[in-house]
Amino acid sequence: MNHPDIVIVGGGIAGASLGAELAAHARVVIVEMEDQAGYHATGRSVAFWEETYGGAGVQPLTTASGPLLAAPDPDFYDGSFLSPRRTLHVGRAGDENRRDALLARFAGKVDLHAVDPATLVPGLRPDWTIGVMESSCKDIDVAALHQAFLRRFRKRGGAVRLATGLKSAWRQGDGWLIETCDGALSCGTIVNAAGAWADDVARACGVAPIGIAPLRRTVVQLRVPDLPSTHLPLIMDLSERFYFKPEGQGRVWLTPHDEVPSAPCDAAPEEMAVAEAIAQFEAVVDWRIAAIEHRWAGLRSFAPDRAPVYGFDTAMPDFFWFAGQGGFGIQTAPAAALIAASQLTRQALPDAVAKIDVRAYRPERFG
Repeated sequence: MNHPDIVIVGGGIAGASLGAELAAHARVVIVEMEDQAGYHATGRSVAFWEETYGGAGVQPLTTASGPLLAAPDPDFYDGSFLSPRRTLHVGRAGDENRRDALLARFAGKVDLHAVDPATLVPGLRPDWTIGVMESSCKDIDVAALHQAFLRRFRKRGGAVRLATGLKSAWRQGDGWLIETCDGALSCGTIVNAAGAWADDVARACGVAPIGIAPLRRTVVQLRVPDLPSTHLPLIMDLSERFYFKPEGQGRVWLTPHDEVPSAPCDAAPEEMAVAEAIAQFEAVVDWRIAAIEHRWAGLRSFAPDRAPVYGFDTAMPDFFWFAGQGGFGIQTAPAAALIAASQLTRQALPDAVAKIDVRAYRPERFG
């Protein structure tokens, strides 16, 4: 398919989810620069669905995505992508204002209530006296979700071209001519779902960047033989300095919640970030660490206001932004894809997202 209606640049969760929606309405090709779709941010996620994560501007997208992840169309996936987890937001003396702000920010929107964290986490150190429980948090099977989107995309006639990076593109008539490292394509519309590379893709298409900034996030897998339970909640600092959660028997995934500016790249963890994560973990619980089993890093990409960007570029016809999805791109993927697909096909918003004010995500907010 060398002359599709739409070319989506990027085969991670953003491009795959949107492609799965669009392929029912148009001829669509996904071009992915890596040999494997989802190699970067999608494949390095800590994998949870949490309604407060990303802030009040992202919460409607996450909340709308929840039922679509919990009970997807059986033709899409036989089962649920979610499993129980919960989140316990914890703090120490002096964090009362952060607790109160969290409760106020999501009042009436998310089920949050104050708790005594010591009663919920065996081995919690005694200075962690403030707790807020977010019962709705779930783990996400990210690999299954990403592959399900790609299967639906292909089933509906879409094509994925791996190892096919976009080199340049320019307007030709009422469409685009695209040069890739694997030949040329022409199409009517380009969708920029390139994650950390979104601004680079825009420049290659002659489109002004909007300031999508990649930020490195470090994750460490610890072997913790005395982990009290695999069913403990995700434990998240009210001051946003760490979070960790069980990942199977005797293992914990941990991050220092770092956000280090980075050029788009195959991100790698830095030893200082790993050391900071370990120090923070040991300051929270008394669980013995037997080994650091694995460490990795990913790039979370944000627009200047940290809200996602869905919509046609204001200056370039038929160039569509689907970027800036930070660390919440997976948990918001179903809703985001429905919103973007409705804009691209110029149809009304589906019922699942009809109550979301999508104006907050349009690129024209950047002028």
